[in-house]
Amino acid sequence: MKKKYFFLLIFLGIYSSLQAQVTIPIYNDVLFYDGYAGLVNDVTPLPSGVIRLRNDLFTKKLTPNVISQIGNTLTLDISISASCDNYDRIGNINLALVPKNATSYVPESVARIELGRIITPFMNKNVPPNIVPYTFSVDNVTKILKDSSLNSQYDFWIEFELFGVPYAANTQIAGCSGRNDVFFGTLNFITNVDTATTNDTFLLPLNFKNYLNNYQVGASDAIGTTVRTINFTLSSAVENATFYFITSNHGSNTGGEEYNRRLHQISFDISIPSLTYTPGESTCEPYRVYNTQSNGIYGASPRTPAQWQSFSNWCPGAKIPIRTLSVGNLSAGNHFFKIAVPTAQFVNQEGYFPISVYLQGESTLLSTEDFNITTIDIYPNPTTNFINVKSSIVVTSVELLDLEGRVLTSQIVNGYDCKYDLSTMAKGIYFLKVNADQNSQIEKIIKN
Repeated sequence: MKKKYFFLLIFLGIYSSLQAQVTIPIYNDVLFYDGYAGLVNDVTPLPSGVIRLRNDLFTKKLTPNVISQIGNTLTLDISISASCDNYDRIGNINLALVPKNATSYVPESVARIELGRIITPFMNKNVPPNIVPYTFSVDNVTKILKDSSLNSQYDFWIEFELFGVPYAANTQIAGCSGRNDVFFGTLNFITNVDTATTNDTFLLPLNFKNYLNNYQVGASDAIGTTVRTINFTLSSAVENATFYFITSNHGSNTGGEEYNRRLHQISFDISIPSLTYTPGESTCEPYRVYNTQSNGIYGASPRTPAQWQSFSNWCPGAKIPIRTLSVGNLSAGNHFFKIAVPTAQFVNQEGYFPISVYLQGESTLLSTEDFNITTIDIYPNPTTNFINVKSSIVVTSVELLDLEGRVLTSQIVNGYDCKYDLSTMAKGIYFLKVNADQNSQIEKIIKN
């Protein structure tokens, strides 16, 4: 009898544990299109609440009902299905803090943090398996989503971003001729049941997918260096502070940094690195099964770990780690977070490192009202004739730069918005530098 009772207790414990886990659907097979093309008006209606901001970017507001279901654990359950892009691409899940009751927003105008980043495999949609899974544990995000102060100021929107292009698949994959759809994406939240809320969460977005390289103006502290210093000021102390950051190489071509293992150095408030690491996995073989298109980096036969480690820190089909640096209690005042990749090489000015960083901690005194988000919106991009600039602070001037940072044209503004004429410029890639008070923003512009 005691044995039966013992097994019953075990069964009830397992059952209770299973019952406590909740799956919340966020996106279900949303279809991404050519990231370089104009916005697609899909003939198939989008699911309720889902907005296509760009061909590579969806967003959806988290309703109070969804937030009420989130406990103190959170897993991002992601799957990418093949359509008509058979190359490795970067995708990510973002959290946007949008002013209350907005029905949509311009992404660059709000605070955003990157929650998880993935690499798609070289997939042929006609060869199984044509779907690849990814999971991220982001328990710290539950404190953000359940913080009463943050909820009083913002709505939380979850973005699903995946940039793809169909041009190779148009000729290499059967059934993809003439098509511009690239991937399907699904995202679920997996959480436990915990209705408690918080009111002391401190959040400071610091860097959202900004490029780091040594050849573009604004992509590093100085041309010729692969170092970025992010300065910030705290008006009050923050307790139990942790930096969350995501870094990965990108840029193939002849001189790209996509596959090279490079030492990364992270510094906080002192020049001596607080953390060093070299991104990359011991082997990419676990992801071979998802790379069903023969134009990938895998080759016909398995490679040893030593062979993989000799060149590649980039495994198509893998997820990029979320790294952390805990710095304890921070005093009010000026601080900096610095990332350096000293041995990076950018042959022919190719390659870059997309960097995302945010700081999270606890404070009963400091709220999001204590940091002001300067918003400078630059759109549309790509463009054919004009670029619109809209800013939350006064813009003094706008400059068009070439790839070497030389000023090609400029315009005096002294206002909150302007229209910049590119109609006479040749097709290609430029940089638009917007100068606003003591702030400036540089964005890569594609002229079609």
